[in-house]
Amino acid sequence: MSPTAKTLAVICALAGLAAMVAAAYVHYHLIFDPRYASFCDINTTVNCTQVYLSRYGTVNGVPVAIYGVIFFAGVLLLLLAGSVGPQVMRENVPGYLFALSTAGLAVVLYLGYISIVVLKAYCVLCLTSDAAVVGLFLVSGAATSFPMTTLPRRAVTDLRAWISSPIAIVVTVLFFGGAVSAVAFFPRENAAPAGVASQASPSQDPRSEFERWYAAQPRVPIIVPSEGAKVLIVDFSDFQCPYCRQAFVSLKPIIAKYNAQAPNTVRLVLKDYPLESECNANVQGGGPHPSACEAAVAVRLARGHNREDAMEEWLFSNQEGMTPDTVKKAAREVGQVTDFDAKYTSLLDLVKSDIAFGKTLGVQATPTLFINGVKIAGVLAPQYLDQAIAIELKNAAK
Repeated sequence: MSPTAKTLAVICALAGLAAMVAAAYVHYHLIFDPRYASFCDINTTVNCTQVYLSRYGTVNGVPVAIYGVIFFAGVLLLLLAGSVGPQVMRENVPGYLFALSTAGLAVVLYLGYISIVVLKAYCVLCLTSDAAVVGLFLVSGAATSFPMTTLPRRAVTDLRAWISSPIAIVVTVLFFGGAVSAVAFFPRENAAPAGVASQASPSQDPRSEFERWYAAQPRVPIIVPSEGAKVLIVDFSDFQCPYCRQAFVSLKPIIAKYNAQAPNTVRLVLKDYPLESECNANVQGGGPHPSACEAAVAVRLARGHNREDAMEEWLFSNQEGMTPDTVKKAAREVGQVTDFDAKYTSLLDLVKSDIAFGKTLGVQATPTLFINGVKIAGVLAPQYLDQAIAIELKNAAK
């Protein structure tokens, strides 16, 4: 393997390893920190959270990133062997890398299909590791100078040489020991919180970390009709806010699950809190979402035509590139609204009343949720939203 090819392979392996370590860090915090916001959540499409918390983000409860860390660490170990091992082994390393990266490429293609077709969301860290695998595939393929059919025979010879070295045996044991430990001991979502024994004594708090965190949040009275629901969720939202869309998309299936078990168990009420100075006096300099006021009015007008849900879905799905004109067009085509301009001013006053109501409750950013009055500012991962509703239902049953 030429020095140039070896350098390129090392760069690819280090880049992939760094990306996967970062991905494992993010995934861990998404699972165990309900307030954690991933640094790689850029918008609704480039969003690590949606990818990691999907059912494709783990294998047997272990994040895919952990397996990625093991893969790239193994590549670096092979490259090390190609630098300090016997001369014959050095000549064979490109073939081993090519076989390993071919398997990695198959995984990359599968996960790429899941990301593009199924999830319609992308992870920057995953894309970095994907590029690293492709780079390793190309570099090792170009550097392999012997028929791949001879690789098994070469591997047997190299393995004998490798195990004859005490240092090589130690390095191998450490690698496989670390890999098995990483998979076996990575905390699962249902693992007991750190420091809590499996058989808690009476003096210990048996609740989960999330339950303790949730119980510590302020609970304020909300003057919004529950209409018989045991759990009322009031969501102060902005239709141009990516995190509001994330909360909305997460809540919908969870609420549907509980209401399928018992009708009208959970009620979701969206309240307007556009981050645009035209209707929100708390926002200065125009605000970050210049079409949010129009969007809020569009939903209110669509409600009169029983098209509220369709209008909400369209707005949350078309945040990128949203303008007042596109909102008006969608109100006409999706919401069946024909008098947008005529009723805009009067309905804007109703939007302002929601904002004033939110201000009395201490709302400062979107989304801000009140689950039976428990104030949660920011986005919760889906499993925590589910758990919060379960806690409220448990409390209601007492």
